Amino acid sequence: MNRAEHNTLQDMPNLAARPIVATTSAPPNTAQAMLRAHWPEYLMEAGLLGAFMVSACLLGVLYEFPNSPVRQAISTSYIRRMLMGVSMGLTAIAIIYSPWGKQSGAHINPSVTFTFFRLGKIKRFDAIFYIGAQFFGSALGVALVGLFFMKQLRNPAVRYVVTVPGKYGLLVALSAEVVISFVLMTLILRASNDVRLRRYTGLFAGLLVATYITFEAPLSGMSMNPARTFGSGLSAGVWTGFWIYVTAPLIGMLSAAELYVRRNGLVKCCKLHHDNNKRCIFCGANGGFAS
Repeated sequence: MNRAEHNTLQDMPNLAARPIVATTSAPPNTAQAMLRAHWPEYLMEAGLLGAFMVSACLLGVLYEFPNSPVRQAISTSYIRRMLMGVSMGLTAIAIIYSPWGKQSGAHINPSVTFTFFRLGKIKRFDAIFYIGAQFFGSALGVALVGLFFMKQLRNPAVRYVVTVPGKYGLLVALSAEVVISFVLMTLILRASNDVRLRRYTGLFAGLLVATYITFEAPLSGMSMNPARTFGSGLSAGVWTGFWIYVTAPLIGMLSAAELYVRRNGLVKCCKLHHDNNKRCIFCGANGGFAS
């Protein structure tokens, strides 16, 4: 090797010492730029939570409206609640693994989005637009069902599937919402950041939703989601304990995130399902991230 070649090699950057970054250039971190670049994901979040609320309303009518054949055939409230839990758990799973869910990350919950913002995994304006889309989608989903099933949906037995504190009072409802939100976020973080489990994150989340509706709903109504409660409350005009569904999920999820980071370190991304061929607006990857 001659001296010129030796000097050239010495001047070359040490690529192995540099972090690997996405090749896709990120848009400037301004509201206008983010909206122009990421509007499909915002609409997806609105549509996904809207679909969740459409499912919740239709299933609420099916299982609780007095003239429903299912309600007349099944008199035990626990069994109907279990059926509702299984149905909504499957709905959550379908949403997370849907094409839109794979691309947007399927947060469908302002508390989830804000927690990932706190973790530094989503930029400020993306978080703002995600949260706004979630509230809009929830309200739109309930209103859409109301256009066709107003009589059934506003019946006191269904009442727009509102989430309100149970008979044990506000403190129990608050505590229960904190606990179930803490467990959900802990599961999401542990599963989505484990190479062996991350593809099953949506299944685990759906199983938790089914379990919570079956067993926890009598305590707090089982929300974990301020946008979900807002959508029903807006149509029903019922705001009983709404502050609980704004504060408790945040307390639970932020606490779970803080504990996870202290014990396990960094979080890879804020998609619930990342191993797919959809673009990721959070980490810039396409087709999943490296193990």
